[in-house]
This record gives sequence, structure tokens and C-alpha cells, in this order.
Amino acid sequence: MAIKEQPIEDAAARVVANEQVLSRQLTARQLAMIALGGAIGTGLFLGSGLSVRIAGPGIIITYLIGAVIALLLMGALSEMAVAHPTAGSFGVYAEIYLSPGVGFVTRYTYWAAQVIAIGGEMVAVAIYCQWWFPGVPEWVWITGFSAALVYVNARNVGSFGTFEYWFAMIKVVTIVLFIIFGVAVMLGVGGLGTKQGIGLQNYTAHGGFLPHGWTGVWQAIVFVIFSYIGVETVAVTAGEAANPREAVPRAMRSMVGRLIFCYLGAIMILVGVVPWDQLLPGSKIQASPFVKVFELVGIPAATHVMNFVVLTAALSSINCNLYLVTRTLFSLARGGYAPAAFGAVNRRGTPVNALLASTGGLAVAVWLAEAYPDSAYVHLFGIALFGGLFAWLLIFMTHLRFRQVWQDRGGAPLPVRMPLYPYTSILGAALLIAILATMWWVEGMRVAIESGVPWLVLLSLAYLAWKKRRGSSPN
Repeated sequence: MAIKEQPIEDAAARVVANEQVLSRQLTARQLAMIALGGAIGTGLFLGSGLSVRIAGPGIIITYLIGAVIALLLMGALSEMAVAHPTAGSFGVYAEIYLSPGVGFVTRYTYWAAQVIAIGGEMVAVAIYCQWWFPGVPEWVWITGFSAALVYVNARNVGSFGTFEYWFAMIKVVTIVLFIIFGVAVMLGVGGLGTKQGIGLQNYTAHGGFLPHGWTGVWQAIVFVIFSYIGVETVAVTAGEAANPREAVPRAMRSMVGRLIFCYLGAIMILVGVVPWDQLLPGSKIQASPFVKVFELVGIPAATHVMNFVVLTAALSSINCNLYLVTRTLFSLARGGYAPAAFGAVNRRGTPVNALLASTGGLAVAVWLAEAYPDSAYVHLFGIALFGGLFAWLLIFMTHLRFRQVWQDRGGAPLPVRMPLYPYTSILGAALLIAILATMWWVEGMRVAIESGVPWLVLLSLAYLAWKKRRGSSPN
């Protein structure tokens, strides 16, 4: 889909038309909540224990850094999503503005990363359930919940949007209540905490605010940035938005604001109520640190409620990720890069074949949970993180080319524009490159580089082989 000899808007229109067998039913509020559902998951509720171990209370600064990167990404992505509302999203944008090969590698890498992320989320679901029922094997929970979520995704996108809206709302409301509860504990309101309240002592009393220095604050970004991956869902849902030109910018603004408030508020309470060194996971993660807050404060009944919430958070995230991988594989098929059957839709406008093919991560989760019960989550986390960061990096690189080409070729005025272009996209790309480099030095994350780089090489070779075969085809 090169744009060499035609106006940019003609190339974009062809791409959108090629994928527009999907049904446009999603509203702005559904787009925002679907993106929140994809972002707020185990990265916050389970992975925060790993980041706190590295940064201590300084994790608050790390989440601020993550928020800056997410804001930069949303600014760049919103421009392109409004100009080209298509399910292939940033993979299609990379194909149009960089090269077909880059678009091919981007979409397949993101698809594989999210498929693996689904497996990691399902391992987390099993961990939450075993907190209640330690005698039930993990594969039972993974299999049962997998079947239920595949059913939800097989329905029409309007039903999916309504389901996920309320699913994600549980998480948002709970985080707000958690923040209110934490403030009460810190102030000693209602007999919670101590009579005088905990105050701010836990931010500095156990080795200081930066117990591992600024190095710890930066290294923790490797885990924290995973909490923000999923915000790009808004761009993917643009392909099924009822009115993308208005709905996408509105959804992105509301989603990013809510996400940053939830993350910063929750993390400040987490390390403010309980000493950070009491939240550290052992050799095997056995519960969410948010559940441990209520255990250590001494409110046993609330721990069950919180465990239910983090369970629904993980399931909501899986639900969104299934949507993402399905539409990504659908886009690849519509572009001719995957079997045509994956680009077909049923009478409800849902690409069921692509959905079923994308559930491989669930099978991987079942196997890994049994084969490596102590390390499955961390390994899946690392590999999925590499793929997500690679996709983010390509979004910034694509945006740099997008704005230049759009202006040079007389594209229509954009209703959303990223301020301080090109410096914002350059800064975002530089920060992501730094995070990818840091992964090599963080314990347990080197596996992501060792797996991710060969994957990119393999995909590049696969594209060259595909291109050569297509070039020799009589068609």
C-alpha cells in the first residue's frame, strides 16, 4: 500500500474501505472505557509488586514518567487515528508512511505480543483464584474463563462494547474507592489505621523515598510502562467507531486523564498505607499487593472484595486484548499478509475466524502454568512487553513521517494536532529506546530482548519470502 503516485487521502481511503466490512457501532464513552479496560490490568494490580521492589516509594516518580510517555503517544496516535480510522491502526499507518515491510513486522509483532500477554493475564487470573481455592489446578480457571471470554468476543461489537464498558467501570470505581480508603487510613478517619493516622511516614521511613536511588526509579519503568500499554486500543477501535472524527479525540482525552488519575492515586496510596518493603513479592507471586494492603491493615473481609476486583480487572484486560489481536489479524488478512479466511466476518460483522486463531495465547498459558508455575508470569510479561514497546516506538516514528507527508501532499486540516511537533515524537521515541535498552540490565527482563530481537529478524525474513513469492506470482 505505497502512496507513491497518488494523493495521500486516496491511499488512506483505499485502506479504510478495504477493512470496512466491520460494523461501526462503538460510541465515544465505549471507546474510552475499552481502552481503560485494556490498560488497567495485571500491570498495575499484580506487576506493581515487581516495580515497588526496584524503586520503593520512588515508584510514584516512575509512574509519572510513564504518564508522560503515554500522553506523548496518545497525542501522536490521535492525529493518525482521526485521519485514518481503521482497525489495522498503527500497523496500517506504518505501512502507508514507512514501508509495507515495516507495517507487516509491526502488526505481526503486536499481534504476537498481545497473544502472549493474554496468556500472562490468564496466569494472573489463576493466581487470584488460587488465593481462594488453593487446591484447584490453575488450568481449570484458565480453561473456563477463556471459553467465556471467547464467547463475549464472538458477539457483535456493540454487545462487546456494552459488556466491556461495565466491566472496566468496576475497576475505575474500585480504584477511586481504594484511594478514598487510603486517604482515610493515612489521616486516621473513622478509626482506620492508627488514631492519629499513618500520615506520610511510609514515604520516607524505610530507607528513604529513594531507597535504591534514581537508578531504581528508572529501572522500574520497565515494569511500570507495561501498565500503560493498552491505551493504543482507542486507535484500533476507531475502525468500528460510529463517528470516529469526533469520538476518537474525545475518547482519548477522557481515557488518558482517568488513567493517570487512577494510576498515580492508587500507587501513592499503595506505598503510603503499607511500608514498601512489606509489599515485595517472594519467589512466586501469590497475591496482588493491593490485596495485601487490606491484609496488613487488618480488614480481612475487604481482602476478598479486592481480590474479586483485581480478578475482574485481569479478565477485562484479557477481553480487550482478545479484541485487539482479533482486529490485528483481521487487518493482516485484509491486506493480503495472512490467510484470507481471517479477514472474513460473520453476519454480526465479527471476524470470528481471526478470533479463534488468536486464542493461541490461552493454550500457551495453560501449558506454561503447569510446566513453570513459579516463573510463567514473569517470562510472559517480558516477552509481551518487548512487543508492546516496539509497536509504541513505531507509532512515534510513523507520526514523524505522517505529519510531513500529510502537509506536503495537501491533506485536509486535522481536527487534532500534537503540539510541539516534531520534538514530542522524537522525545517519545528516545524514551522508548532507552527503556528497551534498560531491559537488558533488569533482572528477569533480559529474556524479552533475547526473544524479541530474533523474532524481528524472523519476521523480516518472512516478509521478504512473502514478497518474493508474491512477485513471482502470475497475479
